[in-house]
Amino acid sequence: MIKVNLDRVLLDKSITSKMLAAEIDITPANLSILKTGKAKGIRFETLSKICEVLDCQPGDILEYVSDNEANE
Repeated sequence: MIKVNLDRVLLDKSITSKMLAAEIDITPANLSILKTGKAKGIRFETLSKICEVLDCQPGDILEYVSDNEANE
C-alpha cells in the first residue's frame, strides 16, 4: 500500500492544508482526501505542484509500505 505523509511534510514546512490547497489550486476537500490516503490516485501535475510549493521530493510525501507492515 502507499502511505501518504503529507501531514508530516506540511508540519515540517509550517504550511497549513488550506494554504497548500490555495497554492496548488485544488479544493481543501480534495486535499483532505489525499492527506487521509483515501485518494485512488494523484495526477503527476498535482504531485509536481505540491513538491514545488513544499520544496520536497515525491518520496517525502509518498511511501510504500508492505501489507504486512501496514497490519502491524
